[in-house]
Amino acid sequence: MIIQRWAVRIHKWVALIVGIQIVLWIAGGLVMSALSLEIVRGEHNIEEAGEPAPLPVGEVLEIGEAARIAELDTSGMESVVLGRWLDRPVYRFHPAEGHVALVDAVTGEQLSPLSEEMAIAVARADYAGDEIIAAVEYFQEPTWEYRRAHPAWRVSIDDGEGTRLYVAAHSGRVDARRNDVWRFYDFFWMLHIMDYEARENSHHPLIITASGAALLTVLAGFLLLIIKMTRAARTVMARRD
Repeated sequence: MIIQRWAVRIHKWVALIVGIQIVLWIAGGLVMSALSLEIVRGEHNIEEAGEPAPLPVGEVLEIGEAARIAELDTSGMESVVLGRWLDRPVYRFHPAEGHVALVDAVTGEQLSPLSEEMAIAVARADYAGDEIIAAVEYFQEPTWEYRRAHPAWRVSIDDGEGTRLYVAAHSGRVDARRNDVWRFYDFFWMLHIMDYEARENSHHPLIITASGAALLTVLAGFLLLIIKMTRAARTVMARRD
């Protein structure tokens, strides 16, 4: 039977090619469903935020005055946000292009880019428990672990979990939390989406081709199963006759 012969060939050869990837998809799905996302994201180590203190509005400079003292050009600013940072009121100036500027809203002092001491202070405020700072490093360009397009400080904490906090050098925020569980998860995520470099793109020709081949393998398998079940049913009916 021609259809059966082609179904066998497709099922055998395509399965041989994509079989390993199918196993990796299943393994990745198991890992990602078994691990707690709270631990993967390091959320269990975030210090609980207390009641925010009211901003001293009477002491805050006007936006224009703060920008003048900080020597910022506000003509290209998309937005300016007033908030708290390390228990002090700050302005975050968001330009259309370039980095965020962090400015003390009371004195007009530009705080960004952050110094090493500031980055450590942010990490300590973010991390719950008694942290031990193991290392502090500055990154100008994105790394495989920190995939942001702006500079950051990496504060490594000796807590037995391989925790690393990435503090954005310009916004002053903790942009990423990494730990050993995240790295394990991320490895299987990379295999799952077949993006072996950026580890973020789940829509590219390689995974689309592999998915199509896997679907073809499954359909060919179903066709073979239907053919065999039909033959078996005919054999049983023939014996009854």
